[in-house]
Amino acid sequence: MPLWSENRETARARGALAFELYIVESTPAIAPPEMLKLLPDHLAYQKQMEAEGRLFLAGPLSDSSGEQMSGGGMIVYRAASMAEAQSLTENDPMHKMGGRIFTLRKWLVNEGSLTVSVGFANQAVSLS
Repeated sequence: MPLWSENRETARARGALAFELYIVESTPAIAPPEMLKLLPDHLAYQKQMEAEGRLFLAGPLSDSSGEQMSGGGMIVYRAASMAEAQSLTENDPMHKMGGRIFTLRKWLVNEGSLTVSVGFANQAVSLS
């Protein structure tokens, strides 16, 4: 496999977006009732990261059936480096206090589309 930087430059050279983000897969490390105690601080941190423009997307994950909550989640950060993304992730109270463990990876977004609709009269926003 090529080096990450080589792959990114190859993608850019062929006209792909090559937008680099950082993906955090967060999995439970403690029982759900204990994790719920950490949730307010975790959500406050996420809100702060969003306000600072560092949080791109975040939310819970289902189990493999798609029917049950797994207790885990996925976070997508904007960061200048892997070290910065690592710091953002480690400082999330859910990870810092041992509620979840995480895996951090770079993600190179090359293809896809995003549609945002904003209805002013009904104050509705939809994302698809």
